[in-house]
Amino acid sequence: MAWKKKFRCNSCGYEAEKYEGRGLFRQEILTVCCPDCHRIEHLVKGGIIGDVAPSFRSEVGRLCLHCGSDRIRLWDGHTCPKCEGEMEETGEKEFWS
Repeated sequence: MAWKKKFRCNSCGYEAEKYEGRGLFRQEILTVCCPDCHRIEHLVKGGIIGDVAPSFRSEVGRLCLHCGSDRIRLWDGHTCPKCEGEMEETGEKEFWS
């Protein structure tokens, strides 16, 4: 069982979602931040796809899905990628599998 939480920046209003838990196929959804395009993106890691495709077993060597940058980092859950303001959880939560 997994869920996604919504976040909003107090300064600029940028919104993003963060997935927690594992999906139906045991995959984990990593929330990463790209310093080049200033966006939060999601990467699938592990699970059944990781068993078949070794490149999906970790975040090492992965690229930003929007701009192709190799400088993505795991998002800290607080810093806005647009303005570096403070992002807070909105309280909205949605379950997924």
